[in-house]
Amino acid sequence: MEYQNPQPDAGVERRLATSQPATSHHAASQAPVPGHGRTVIAETAVAKVAGIAARAVPGVYFLGSAPSRALGAIRDAVGSSDHAAGVRAEVGETQVAVDISLVASYGTPLHSLANQVRAAVYRAVEELVGLQVIEVNVEITDVYVAPPAKAGAPAVAEREALL
Repeated sequence: MEYQNPQPDAGVERRLATSQPATSHHAASQAPVPGHGRTVIAETAVAKVAGIAARAVPGVYFLGSAPSRALGAIRDAVGSSDHAAGVRAEVGETQVAVDISLVASYGTPLHSLANQVRAAVYRAVEELVGLQVIEVNVEITDVYVAPPAKAGAPAVAEREALL
C-alpha cells in the first residue's frame, strides 16, 4: 500500500509554486530511478526534524504557544513527547516550507534567536530530509521569565538536611 500525502490547500500550492525550482544537489537526489519506486516524506516527519533542530538552539524555551505548552506538560508527565509541537511543514515534491512558533527564554535577543532557529531548521531539513527549504517562518509567541528564587529556601533545605 502506497502512502499518499493529503492534498494541500490552495495557499500551500501557491507558496510552493511561487518559489524557484530546486537547483541544489538535492534536486538530483530526488530524481526518480527507473524500476526502484518513489519516496514520499510526510509532513509529520519534516515537522519532527525541524522541531528537534529548533529545540537545540539555546534560548528556545518551548515550541508552541501557551496552550500547547500546557498540553506539553501533561504529555511530559505521562512520558510522551511530541517533537512536532509548534511546527507546521508544507511539503511539495522537492521543496518544503516550515512555520515554527516558540517561546523564548528571557534575556535572549529575539531577532538573533529567530535567525539561529531559521538556520538550524534549514540545515537539518536539507541535510536529513533532502528537500530544498524555501522558507522558515518563526513566530515568537511569548517570553519565559523564570520565577524568582525564594529567599531562605536553600537555608531551609540545609537545616532539614542537618536534622
